[in-house]
Amino acid sequence: MNISLIIPAYNEKNKIREDIKAASDFMVINNFRGEIIVVDDGSLDETSRFAREIPVDQTIDKRVIDYRTHTGKGFAVKKGILEAVSEYIVFIDSGNCVPYSNILRGIKLIQDGICDISHGSRHLPDSLIIRPKKWHRGLASYIFRKFIKLFFKIPLNLTDTQCGLKIYRKEIAHELYHESITKGFLFDIEIILRACKKGYRIKEFPIEWTSDPDSRLSLLKTLFSVFPEIRKINKLLG
Repeated sequence: MNISLIIPAYNEKNKIREDIKAASDFMVINNFRGEIIVVDDGSLDETSRFAREIPVDQTIDKRVIDYRTHTGKGFAVKKGILEAVSEYIVFIDSGNCVPYSNILRGIKLIQDGICDISHGSRHLPDSLIIRPKKWHRGLASYIFRKFIKLFFKIPLNLTDTQCGLKIYRKEIAHELYHESITKGFLFDIEIILRACKKGYRIKEFPIEWTSDPDSRLSLLKTLFSVFPEIRKINKLLG
């Protein structure tokens, strides 16, 4: 099986080595061919250099895409996905919050014809939270989920739109992300809405998850930045 692993990163020089090693080990253990694509979203540290230096198995193609201006996670994920060439395309957040082995659950859902796109979720009954968020971040995330449902017609079966693990067949990923316009945090919402309009079936699966206390996400900045994105998405897809 061929698989592309897309890892968006911003100022992750202290984590990117372990991300790439874990991704490489996962592919080798499961006899996957394909590629690891790190997209450095204008980091101010040495994320790109560290990413280029870490070795991977010779059966894996590793690429690092970088650019100078920090543009947003949505832009980085789109950049990586449109470069990917494998049968299955996965984007997964930096920091090893979700074990790479969890990807197998999502791929199986697609292979079995249960869905066209699979999403990891931290909020399903069988999800295992090893280290939860700090209470204030957990509260903010809960409020954000409610806030998003007020503005968008998200399918009721989706419990975790912002989870950093999503899996697509290549042709579907390329179609959706080629059309996407959201450069920031709400790109997940735009892709979900586009997928639903096109009739693609989305299914969540439970994951193991460990909170990253060194997350690059600023909740205050995120809340202020989403309002322009909400207007754009609603104008386009509402």
